[in-house]
Amino acid sequence: MTDSKSWEPLRRELDRWQAAGRVARFWLRDDDAIEPTPDLETLLASTGDNAVPLTLAVIPGLTGEALAARLAGKAGVSVAVHGWLHTNHAGPERKKQELGAERPAEIVLGELGDGFRLLQGLYPARFLPVLVPPWNRIDAALIPALPDLGFAGLSVYGRAKQGGPIPLLNTHVDIIDWHGTRGGRAEEELVAELVVELSDRFAGSDEPIGVLAHHLVHDAAAWDFLSALFAVTSHPAVRWLPASALLER
Repeated sequence: MTDSKSWEPLRRELDRWQAAGRVARFWLRDDDAIEPTPDLETLLASTGDNAVPLTLAVIPGLTGEALAARLAGKAGVSVAVHGWLHTNHAGPERKKQELGAERPAEIVLGELGDGFRLLQGLYPARFLPVLVPPWNRIDAALIPALPDLGFAGLSVYGRAKQGGPIPLLNTHVDIIDWHGTRGGRAEEELVAELVVELSDRFAGSDEPIGVLAHHLVHDAAAWDFLSALFAVTSHPAVRWLPASALLER
């Protein structure tokens, strides 16, 4: 609930921004979309009701016309390329990765090219030429080849190090507790992380703040957090922006 004391640090930080005449830029990415589901409907309703632009990272090799038909005419939703099949090719002792060095680069890049063209064809009006690597991991040796495939951006997790071969549009606050409940994380922890990110931007960083969701695994805590976040950030010091506008900057 937004009247909870746990939200007070975020309100105070946003008031500080407002007093300084500044506006923080936020964006929302949701991963692993494949097809229409009740959880996707909940996400679309929540973002639509709050006028929050949504970037869906869609798995090309697992999706099709059903999702495209559902999103047709849906304002404020863009579609990015989420790997190819979201398949782990790393060894059992390594972190999961689809876009690693375990396979020849031409095979990996070929799949990414196929995924790019497939989603571009399914979503001519809302396609975002951004690669979202599954598990937010990609072999660094592959990145210089992404622009030749048509990609205009790369989105992973953590503070972006700009100046590479392709613009980065990263996420910074993941609302899911992947190593524990695999549901929504504690409200207080997430609010604290948002305040840290805002403080960093206030001190001089120009990077937009990316919030990461995964609608297919949301529990009540995750949905409640998003609802409360949208309510609290309906604030003069916040602007939720589409990924396309952030890339253009």
